[in-house]
Amino acid sequence: MGSSSTDHDRPRRPKRLVVLVSGGGSNLQAIIDACAGEQLPAEVVAVVSNQADVFALQRADAAGVPAVHVGVHPGEERSDYDARLADVVAGFDPDLVVLAGWMRLLTMSFLGWFPHRVVNLHPALPGDLPGTRAIERAWDEAIAGTRTGTGVMVHLVPDEGVDDGPVLGTATVDIDTTAGFDAFAELVHATEHRLLVDTLTDLCTDTPDRTEVSA
Repeated sequence: MGSSSTDHDRPRRPKRLVVLVSGGGSNLQAIIDACAGEQLPAEVVAVVSNQADVFALQRADAAGVPAVHVGVHPGEERSDYDARLADVVAGFDPDLVVLAGWMRLLTMSFLGWFPHRVVNLHPALPGDLPGTRAIERAWDEAIAGTRTGTGVMVHLVPDEGVDDGPVLGTATVDIDTTAGFDAFAELVHATEHRLLVDTLTDLCTDTPDRTEVSA
């Protein structure tokens, strides 16, 4: 039996997002706002943090989203923590798990539960400045005269590699050292917000094209 016009006209269920955070949550807020404004056809069904006293959890509370702290037990192995974390996240039945300022490397004890569904945001271009403090390191190199620009990427996290999964979207950011570090960092963060929302929108509407924008 063929599909009726009613089947085609029926709106799709919004994608379910679980957002993992470790800090203030400005990227989380961009996602929440985009969902509320119907730019992003999704809903944040939970926010999970490895840190108890972070503003991101307050942002979740303010938006009426479950805010969950999953702390690390003393002496706990990383894989054991990740298994507990996966159990909590799986309970919210996510379509996508979004790492938005999540400051822990995830093992396959977590990633194996969510194949092709974990998305990470990193403030550098593919293959450049992996790991922590990418914004500060880019600035230091610019001050030293060895760098004129940087960028932001969103990528899948298929395994335990650091910031090197399949790229979903990129954005470039010029570095103006005359404007000062704070202005540069603000520009990077604004670019992060835009790219993350645009890339998630593509994923949630099944749009296959890679997102590429410039700051």
